Amino acid sequence: MTLDTLQPLAEAEITSVDWDQLAPEEAKRLRALGIDVGAHVAIANRGIFLGRDPIAITIGRMTVALRRVHAKAMSVRAL
Repeated sequence: MTLDTLQPLAEAEITSVDWDQLAPEEAKRLRALGIDVGAHVAIANRGIFLGRDPIAITIGRMTVALRRVHAKAMSVRAL
């Protein structure tokens, strides 16, 4: 399952990230925010537009907005 398919408020752990799908500067920013393998995340909200972009995730006490393409690059397992 990828992060973009996770149900709202369901908690999950990131099990892998396909960093090759992301631009190097985007990958660096996500890692700086703590979004990497082993992080516990949950979907807080989804955008209201057609693509449901961006996706707001919670990680720790932070809420971070991700584009759907970033979320698709992250495999998760439900907790």
